[in-house]
Amino acid sequence: MQQIPHYINGTRVSDAERFGPVFNPATGEQEKEVALASPSRVDEAVSAAEAALPGWRSASLAKRAAVFYKVRQLLTERKSELAAILTSEHGKVLSDAEGEISRGLENIEFATGLGHMLKGERSEQVSTGVDVHSIRQPVGVVACITPFNFPAMVPLWMIGSAIACGNTVLLKPSEKDPSSSVFIAELFSEAGLPDGVLNVVHGDREAVETILDHPGVKAVSFVGSTPIAKTIYSRAAANGKRVQALGGAKNHMVVLPDADLDMAADAAISAAYGSAGERCMAISVIVAVGEIADDLVEAVRSRMTGLTIGPGTDPSSEMGPLITAEHRDRVASYVTNAPAEGATVVVDGTQQQFDSNGFFLGVSLVDHVKPGMKVYDDEIFGPVLSVVRVGSYADAVRLVNENQYGNGVAIFTRDGGAARQFEVEAEAGMVGVNVPIPVPVGTYSFGGWKDSLFGDTHMYGPESIRFYTRGKVVTTRWPDPSTSKIDLGFPQVD
Repeated sequence: MQQIPHYINGTRVSDAERFGPVFNPATGEQEKEVALASPSRVDEAVSAAEAALPGWRSASLAKRAAVFYKVRQLLTERKSELAAILTSEHGKVLSDAEGEISRGLENIEFATGLGHMLKGERSEQVSTGVDVHSIRQPVGVVACITPFNFPAMVPLWMIGSAIACGNTVLLKPSEKDPSSSVFIAELFSEAGLPDGVLNVVHGDREAVETILDHPGVKAVSFVGSTPIAKTIYSRAAANGKRVQALGGAKNHMVVLPDADLDMAADAAISAAYGSAGERCMAISVIVAVGEIADDLVEAVRSRMTGLTIGPGTDPSSEMGPLITAEHRDRVASYVTNAPAEGATVVVDGTQQQFDSNGFFLGVSLVDHVKPGMKVYDDEIFGPVLSVVRVGSYADAVRLVNENQYGNGVAIFTRDGGAARQFEVEAEAGMVGVNVPIPVPVGTYSFGGWKDSLFGDTHMYGPESIRFYTRGKVVTTRWPDPSTSKIDLGFPQVD
């Protein structure tokens, strides 16, 4: 059976005390096993990153940028190869996998501009003969803990800016689909990144807890569920680390009565069921305002019948399986239990049969959902779309803002005034206007509010530069040597 190794100090490391299974979700078969790191293995990776730090942080910005230009070239050339790896371990269709890589490439492209991003500021003559300038310096060894749902894109969100800023990195990907992280690390090495700057360590809770407690790790980036994000943030911060921990979501799509019904229904289908709903920016709730509700539900329902669900390698498939059998069954339980809570199951995807032992689940639509129902309150992370009916725009905004999550939200309308008001009033980190999944491009930053984010900075883009660096202000005086004298006081303004 193929073994997925760690990647430490530029070398594949396969030996381990424990291994975890890696399944092909489309067949349900275990095809690989991944080495799970012990505390000593994590320590080995941190030591490699610490040893590489002085050389990399002193590397010129031009040399760092050259690595990223080469990484961009290699990722572009080998996109189909990486996409095949993603599909085999995650299950998403190849078009989704290639789209994920393209979005990850935006972060590599952003990192090529590190010479501009790391510029400081300078003020001359703040006092007689005194100048002040600011600089940004790397934090040190950074740990990146990434989720299963985007095994290429999310690592590229983190490692691009972290490495560009002069840090060295310990990447701990999901043990469910870990091969892509090793593939990416080896591309960085091929592009000229020195050994030890990017290390990949696989593992479960034991490895994560070791990372959070390790004194050599100075900062932690995390994407995952809210309960785990809270734990990551609390434990790492208690150990004096800088932390950004992105949690879960319950993204709403508000549809006003004047909206283009066909546009809204098409958007709901792609945003709710793309990648089998396993994405933190998936639309999981339609908020139907006023009289549009019945027509909107019917428009969505009619489009669901045409979706093709099958192996990600099949070009005709529009949606693949879920990541594990356990997760599939958990998602299905929300649909099965919805009627007992008072909701109406319009389309029951749990009843769809598949000629496969893979982790497939049909798409579901649940109407007349209300807060307090588990199908509304919980982050389901699967192909289940709920419909909440409200009477007015104000009711819709209240519903969005009272939800514990604040990752992303969208509004569909032809009314520019309503859209502008929604931009201001919606309590979420990312807002879409007639755009169902408002994931920012790589030159902006990604992240939510409320229980969708723990920490002060969002992911990638400009905010990532602030997270992966520390600011330093330098005050200088260069007096005329012929008139210099000792002055132990503070500079005086004159």
